[in-house]
Amino acid sequence: MIRPVLIVSTGTLASRLLGFTRDALVAALLGTGPVADAFLVAFQGINVMRRALTEGSLNAALVPAWLRIRHRDGAVAAAAFAGRVLGSVSLAMIVAALVIGLAMPLVITALAPGFAGGDSVRPAVDTARLMLPYLAFAGPVAVMTGLLNAQHRLLITAFSPILFNLALIGVMLALLKWRQDAAHAALIIAATVGVAGLLQLAVLTVRTGGERLAEPLKVSFDAAMRGFFLQGMAGMVANSGPQLLVMAGAIVASSSPSAVSWLYFANRLIELPLGIVGTVMGAVLVPELARAIAAGDSTAMARAESRGLELAVGLALPAALGLILLREPIVRALFEHGAFSAADTAATAQALALLALGLPAHVLVKALAPAFFARNDTATPLLAACKGFAVAIILAIVLGQFYGIAGIAAGVACGAWNNAFTLVRRGAATFGFSLDAASRRRLPRIVLAALSMGGLIWLAAAFLLRPAAPQLAQTAMLGVLIPGGIAAYSLLLALFGVISRANAAALFRR
Repeated sequence: MIRPVLIVSTGTLASRLLGFTRDALVAALLGTGPVADAFLVAFQGINVMRRALTEGSLNAALVPAWLRIRHRDGAVAAAAFAGRVLGSVSLAMIVAALVIGLAMPLVITALAPGFAGGDSVRPAVDTARLMLPYLAFAGPVAVMTGLLNAQHRLLITAFSPILFNLALIGVMLALLKWRQDAAHAALIIAATVGVAGLLQLAVLTVRTGGERLAEPLKVSFDAAMRGFFLQGMAGMVANSGPQLLVMAGAIVASSSPSAVSWLYFANRLIELPLGIVGTVMGAVLVPELARAIAAGDSTAMARAESRGLELAVGLALPAALGLILLREPIVRALFEHGAFSAADTAATAQALALLALGLPAHVLVKALAPAFFARNDTATPLLAACKGFAVAIILAIVLGQFYGIAGIAAGVACGAWNNAFTLVRRGAATFGFSLDAASRRRLPRIVLAALSMGGLIWLAAAFLLRPAAPQLAQTAMLGVLIPGGIAAYSLLLALFGVISRANAAALFRR
C-alpha cells in the first residue's frame, strides 16, 4: 500500500498547497465583508459537492461493485457496468445542476439563513449559479477517477485536481493586476469554476480515450442502478462529514458579519491534512479492503485497516498540534494581505485553534468509514454523519450565543467527535476492527512522537516568534519552524522505532 499512498498523498498535497494560494488570493481580492461572505457560502456549497464526488466518496459504492462484476463476469461486463454508471451519473448531474439553479434562492436561504434581508443574498445567488456548470463535469470526473483507482492507475487521478486550482489562480492573478472591485471579481471567479471542471474532465478523457474503461455509454435507471445510486449517495454524504459540519457552522455564522469568511479560511487550513488522508482512504484503502473482503482474506483486511489507522493518527495528531500552536502566524502569513485585516487574522486564528481540536476526529472517521464501505454498508457512516451534523448545529447555536466565532468552531469540533465515536461503537459491535501486532506496537509510539514534536514547537515558537515582529520576519520564522517540526517528528518516529532508515531508503527507491 505504501507506493499508492505516496502517489495519492503527493498529488493531494500539491493540490492543497495550490488551494492555499487560491484562498490567499480570494482573501486579498474579496476581504471578509458581505461580498466575501456571499461568495464563500456559494463556493462552499459547490465545494462540498466537488469533494463528495471527486475525492474518493463515490468509490465507496463504485469500486466494490466494479471489482465484484469483473471478478464474477469478466472485463467486458465490468466495462458495460461502468458505461451505464458513467452515462447515468452524467445525466443525473446535469439535471441536478438545472434544478438547483432554478431553486437557488431557496438553497441560499437554507445554507445562510442569516443573509435574509441583507446585502449578501443576491450576490450569493448570482455567484452560485455561475458555479453550477461545474456539477455537470464533476459527475463523469468522479466515475472515471473511481474506475482508474480500482485499476491501481493513480497517477493521473491524483494530479488532475491540480487543474482546478491552477485555473482559478491564473484568473485571480489577472484580477489583481487589473484591480477589479470585489463584486465584479467574485462573479468572474465564480464563472471560472465551471471552466476548471471542464479542464479536469478533458484531461481524464484524453488520457483514457482509447481504452475500454466504460463502454458503451448508456443511461439506465433500472432497479440495479437505482440501488447503486442510493448506496453511492449515502456514501457521498457520509464521506462529506467534515464539509457538512463546516456548513453547519456557516449556517449559524451567517447571522454575524464576516463570521462565514473567518470560519471558511480557518477550515481551509484543517483541510490540508484531512484532504490527504481522505483522498488516500478513498483511492487506496477502499479498493484494498474490498479485495480482501471479497477474497475472505482476514490477514489482508487487518493489514489494510492497520496501515490506514496508522496513517490517520500519524498525520492528524502532529498537524492538529502544529495548527493550534502556530495558528496566528500561519493565518497572518497566508491571508493577511489586501482586504484581509489584522482583526480578521485574530478571529480566523481563534476559530482555527478550536477547529483543529476536531481534526483527529475527522481523520479517524476517514480511517474507519472505509471498513463499512468495503462491506457495502454505507448506512452506518451516513447515520453517524447526520448525527454529527445535528450535534454541530445545536452546539454552534448555543455556544455561538456566548462565545461568537469560537463557540461556533467548538460546536463543529464536537460534531466531529460525535461522528467518530458513533463509528467506533458501531464498528466494534458489528464486525470488530482488526489491528495487527505491528500496529498495536506502533500506534502508542506515534502518539508519543507527535506530543514530543508539539512540545518542541511550543518551546521554539516562544523564542523565535515575537508578536511585535514584522510580518515578513514572522513568515521567515514559520519557514524554519514548520520544516523543523516535520524533521523533528520524522526523527522521533525513527528514534521510537516506528520507521527505520533502511525502510525509508527502500520506500524512496520504490
